[in-house]
Amino acid sequence: MKVQVIVIGLLLALVLGVPFVLSAGKTGSSHDADLRTLIVVTPHVPQIRDEFARGFADWHAREFNEEVSIDFRTPGGTSEIRKQLAAMFKESVKKLASEPSWEIGAGGLLPEGTIPFDVMFGGGSYDHGQLISGVSVDVPLSGGESTTAKMTLEVPISRPMDFTQGELDAMFGENRIGPQELYDPDQYWIGNALSSFGIVYNRDVFEKLELPEPTAFVDLTQPALWGWIALADPRQSGSITTTFDSILGNEGWEQGWRTLRGMCGNTRYFTNSSTKPPIDVSQGEAAAGLAIDFYGRGQAQVVKDSGGGDRVGYSDPAGAVYVDADPISIINGGPDYELATRFVRYLMTDEAQALWQFDTSLDDNPIGSDGEPMGPHWHALRRMPVKRSMYVQYFDQFVDQVDPFEIVSDVKNPGWRTGVQVMMGCFGIDIANECRAAYRAMHDAIASGEFSEAELAELDELFYAFPDTQIEGELVPFTADTFRTVRNEWRTRQAELEIEYTKFYRGNYNEIVKRVRERL
Repeated sequence: MKVQVIVIGLLLALVLGVPFVLSAGKTGSSHDADLRTLIVVTPHVPQIRDEFARGFADWHAREFNEEVSIDFRTPGGTSEIRKQLAAMFKESVKKLASEPSWEIGAGGLLPEGTIPFDVMFGGGSYDHGQLISGVSVDVPLSGGESTTAKMTLEVPISRPMDFTQGELDAMFGENRIGPQELYDPDQYWIGNALSSFGIVYNRDVFEKLELPEPTAFVDLTQPALWGWIALADPRQSGSITTTFDSILGNEGWEQGWRTLRGMCGNTRYFTNSSTKPPIDVSQGEAAAGLAIDFYGRGQAQVVKDSGGGDRVGYSDPAGAVYVDADPISIINGGPDYELATRFVRYLMTDEAQALWQFDTSLDDNPIGSDGEPMGPHWHALRRMPVKRSMYVQYFDQFVDQVDPFEIVSDVKNPGWRTGVQVMMGCFGIDIANECRAAYRAMHDAIASGEFSEAELAELDELFYAFPDTQIEGELVPFTADTFRTVRNEWRTRQAELEIEYTKFYRGNYNEIVKRVRERL
């Protein structure tokens, strides 16, 4: 029996490690296996990896008289990386606890080299915050013995950095952008860039549809855009979930859900990749979609560089822009803590911050501490630096004349992201065809002039309604006040309720289509 358990454990560890192993070949341009190497797990695109691999290698050679390399591992998006790290940590801690003499340091600090990755570079503050809570692992009280006596270890996936508070104050000033923090007060993560969430759109398509360029999220619900909106599935993309959550926060529960439902009614598709909508928008396959700022601006840059002109635009909706820190975390138990801390410190230099937003026209860029022009060598990354001083000293050199500290919304995300994933999955994604058909039928009814105001109000109520949830014998409506009660019920029977919800929405949508078809 014990042999079977060991074999199963080894096979599980192998499966969990496959994404990281398979991605080992996806490396930055300066990777050299013969040099001291920083191993970075990241969702970042190749352009970012190329620029920071070169930049860090140059900086480290100057500062420490040592050549180093970066080996990038790219197994998926931020949420996928976090889940895979959590699984890997559990297996590694169990393996460590099976050794005759083992120990874990204060605060769950693992011995160096327990985990084969030094840092997680990129993603949102939510996912990096989840690394702090880490994993809970049950291990035997005695090292290698199989006993019934166990203890639970709480092991963080990240570990604190070593900045002084004075250094943090000099780099960040106030630890705040809108309602969000720029770094974790205990230094388990720090932001090195900023991300906003807005609308990427195709100017040619909007002109063809005779629509003004979108400036607000509700603009994507216009009936003329039916079948033209590209959205990512919030169950697959943490960034798009954050965007939808921020829409609810800024527009409020009632109007926010109407906006999300209307966008679903206009969709061309839902994708599991948040990078797909900007590409399809640029090609005219979609009129607009939601995107992280650098995806939208980056795609606009690609089109412009390839001779496509300015047909791709990006809009930060005024007064509704959610801005989040894009952090880095040092992995607990990674192979080279010293090199990891040096990389983090490099990211906070003006030299590295300039890579995010300077152009590649190096001759025209400001001179850095090494006497050379600052900025990227190959790719205009078009992301926003996190250091406030960059906006004071170098704003004129920015490719995008946008100050996120000025445009950020002061409204804190309401924390309804679980509701976005569950309800939007049921009303908009899993029955996308029915949702689109009902939305089209409802607006056909409005345009026809054949329906009374009372009849149109009934169609509206059917389309935007939420199902009740039975909890302890009572039907509980889905409202801002009852959200947490309903969410807690999902934790025990989500699959069952999703079936019930989907049936409810499908019935409403089919009823809308039926009523309209009978009259038109």
